[in-house]
Amino acid sequence: MKIGFLGLGKMGTAMALRLIAAGHELSVWNRTEGRTEPLAREGAIVAGTPAETELGADAVITMLFDDQAHEEVLFGANGLMDALSPGTLHISCSTISVALSERLTAEHSRRGHRFVAAPVFGRPNVAAEGRLWIVAAGANDALAQARPILEPLSRGISIVGSQPRQAHALKLGGNFLISAMIQSLSESFVYAASQGIDPETFLEAVNSALFQSPFYAAYGKVMLHPPQQPGATVELGAKDLRLLREAAAASHTHLGLADNLAEIFTQAAQAGLAQSDWAVGLYRIAQQSGRLAE
Repeated sequence: MKIGFLGLGKMGTAMALRLIAAGHELSVWNRTEGRTEPLAREGAIVAGTPAETELGADAVITMLFDDQAHEEVLFGANGLMDALSPGTLHISCSTISVALSERLTAEHSRRGHRFVAAPVFGRPNVAAEGRLWIVAAGANDALAQARPILEPLSRGISIVGSQPRQAHALKLGGNFLISAMIQSLSESFVYAASQGIDPETFLEAVNSALFQSPFYAAYGKVMLHPPQQPGATVELGAKDLRLLREAAAASHTHLGLADNLAEIFTQAAQAGLAQSDWAVGLYRIAQQSGRLAE
């Protein structure tokens, strides 16, 4: 299948390489040209503009950072939206606002395109292994067309519903749980250390007794042994939490824990940790707060 792929950050590059390995023909674009080189070496065509990725494509995938990037890439000069032919499938794998998802659904419907929301759970190393978990929503025929594209990227796909906004809303809820888990682990590690307990011993005992979760084990390892290259950053986590709170406010829903986490993300940004790993940054803030309480 011919696929256009826009957005070659750490996640996007890993996903695009998986699609090439699965036998798909890719046309790729990224605002930073150097990011396209690994894909070009594997046979991908490098497009000069977002619009050019659509030429002859059966489907296009966007994996962009935020709503602003989508505005520029989809609706800006030489943008993708005007270039899409009727019937072309757009798969949005990005984590975006519910409001933008609703706008994209309306625009694609008006222009005769197919649209599937398929945001992904997983870090870049998981994407490289083709083990993302994907939550997808859209019309049945569009989902059927998207499935063979998404399967090489994932270890599983959850169909959320017929409205693309549902998948993007679920992704924001999932990322909220990740932030809450990281914060609870951070404070638990600070508590354990204050009691003379090695945090790794604490995690092993509690995870074995209560959760049996590889997710807790993996994030705990990242927090206690920071990687040289961050996965998701504090900046990314803060963005996703903001979008969750906006979606909740739009439906007149109050989330007190989300409000508290927003304050912690603000502290992390003020401490210069915006580009640090999401888990590592929140842990450092918890450690600083713990020391201030002494």
